[in-house]
Amino acid sequence: MSKRISFKVAGTVQGVGFRDFTQRKATSYGLTGFVKNTEDGRVAGEAQGSEDGLKKLKADLNDGPRSAHVVKVEVKDIEPKSGESAFDA
Repeated sequence: MSKRISFKVAGTVQGVGFRDFTQRKATSYGLTGFVKNTEDGRVAGEAQGSEDGLKKLKADLNDGPRSAHVVKVEVKDIEPKSGESAFDA
């Protein structure tokens, strides 16, 4: 059964390849959803898929790419959506 999360990542996460990193990781775990920059300097998005895939992505969000400095990650469980076929950045 698919689960869905929303996430917000704070720290040095814009201009360091964080969205591309998140998209690659999520796609490798078979997740769908999206990631985007926010006006307040964070990265936010949603991901959907297996519990195991989401668990791996959450760990990746806490680390980020090498040039990022993650200060805080907020994750919430939300209702799954239908009709997505990819993870967009």
